[in-house]
Amino acid sequence: MRWTQTFLPTLREDPVDAESTSHKLMIRAGLVRQLSAGVYSYLPLGTRALQKAAAIVREEMNRAGGIELLMPVLHPPELWQETGRFELFGDTLFKLKDRKGGTHVLGPTHEEVVVHLVRTDVKSYRQLPMTLYQIQTKFRDEPRPRFGIVRTREFLMKDAYSFDVDERGMNKSYQAMYDAYVRIFTRAGLDFLPVEADTGLIGGDVSHEFMAISPAGEDEVITCPKCRFAANKEKAECRRDSKIPADRETRELVPIEPVSTPGMKTIEEVSNFLQIRPWLLVKTIVFRTDFGFLAALVRGDHDVNPAKLQRVAKASLLEMASPEEIQKVTGGPIGFSGPVGLTVPIYADLAIESIANFVTGANQKDTHLLNVNANRDFRPVAWADLRFANPGDPCPRCGTPVDFTRGIEAGHVFKLGTKYSAKMNCQYLDQNGKLHPMVMGCYGIGVNRILASAVENHHDNAGIIWPKELAPYQVELVTLNPKGDLRLDEASLDLYGKLTAAGVEVLWDDRDLSPGVKFSDADLVGLPVRVVLGKKTVEGGTADVKVRNKPDLQTVRLEEVVEAVRHALSEYRV
Repeated sequence: MRWTQTFLPTLREDPVDAESTSHKLMIRAGLVRQLSAGVYSYLPLGTRALQKAAAIVREEMNRAGGIELLMPVLHPPELWQETGRFELFGDTLFKLKDRKGGTHVLGPTHEEVVVHLVRTDVKSYRQLPMTLYQIQTKFRDEPRPRFGIVRTREFLMKDAYSFDVDERGMNKSYQAMYDAYVRIFTRAGLDFLPVEADTGLIGGDVSHEFMAISPAGEDEVITCPKCRFAANKEKAECRRDSKIPADRETRELVPIEPVSTPGMKTIEEVSNFLQIRPWLLVKTIVFRTDFGFLAALVRGDHDVNPAKLQRVAKASLLEMASPEEIQKVTGGPIGFSGPVGLTVPIYADLAIESIANFVTGANQKDTHLLNVNANRDFRPVAWADLRFANPGDPCPRCGTPVDFTRGIEAGHVFKLGTKYSAKMNCQYLDQNGKLHPMVMGCYGIGVNRILASAVENHHDNAGIIWPKELAPYQVELVTLNPKGDLRLDEASLDLYGKLTAAGVEVLWDDRDLSPGVKFSDADLVGLPVRVVLGKKTVEGGTADVKVRNKPDLQTVRLEEVVEAVRHALSEYRV
């Protein structure tokens, strides 16, 4: 492709509203343009890269036994109501009305649709196992689209769904998809890590995220340097034997004592005012659920993990209570809540179990309570791991202090079990004529996020360094000062034809611009190999060949350029 015959607008400066490296470089390199918040157009170079990512995904899904189909984006709400997710997804679900006033849903995922499809036409164990997948546009009304194409409202996703007769079969299908994901992200050149993950709104019992490690990642990842444990922040377990700080004195239980704390609402304010350590304070957080209100207790230096709390409380819906609701539940204003006297269920974090005589809110304005003790002054309905892990916490597997890093969620796999099939009567007849719900798994990949992750993982100060299998083109042919030089133009055209005939994908920069601009754009676009032809090289019967992520260039005879390029591509690694 000639540069002058495609649409490739590059920019010299970073866009002012771009937050992440991938966002900046993908706009500057002419891959994408924003239409509105969280909605992007893919320009020709970006489209080619996106198609290459989709091709890798498709090849590996087919290799793993997946069967491709294509399901509608527009869904009837009745399917979502069968599983209860029409309400659970809340404002994230795009809803629209047709001309007759009927409501429709723009699909953020396709569990309901694929289950409806399978329950209609699959009846016997002889038709199972089966894994169906698609590469389709999805829609989620993200409250805050961020980081360019990482978190968007419209995105391209590969979603797959396995159907098996039993849990053993599901485990086999799950492992096949897990292995396929490893191959996909390896081929895409990502620096990735599979981590244990929370199942969230998708549901199920077991899931793993495939995190592309990046400072721009929205998700925190907890890893153990010794035993290789890895989990995302929502899933990471905290050990029961988390140590109380060394300066804690062991004391006998003493009576509760109210203390005035005028205007002191935060942990920092109260601990400074009372001259105590933050871990001796216990926070009481009130949540709204589908079955009423509940309270969660964690140490002052810890934070409640809503995902863990939701699992323990077996709540379908869990949201922070409003200030008005807190006042109604506790009798006091926000900032002064405590467990003593509460009539709602109380869930307490394990780290509180071994603390005596701690401080809580008194459920009245400007007042806290000293010397509060669990089981004497209040009784939790459950003790559980309810908090986020902190840096330096012991690994839940081996006890080694954990590390924290950040990542982009590029893929997610789930063991769903019968969560959807039981609710939607997706059943099969076994060999004895008995009905059973199918046992499912689901598997998603953000195809757009593969591109963003690759750019985050592979770039330098000059621009993108594309992994070979994702690169929009393999080679950039740069002709220096082509205007009016017939010999140079003929040599470039001849080399372009030979490379193309040899199966090499070539972007030919035939623009009439200065060498500095062309070289800057070549580094910015970041194709694996650059071939440069100028007046002097052509007169000498040579061309310069340079690999994008290596400093040196190689001068090659014109008749040997094709072979030199093939060799460079075969050796190319990022």
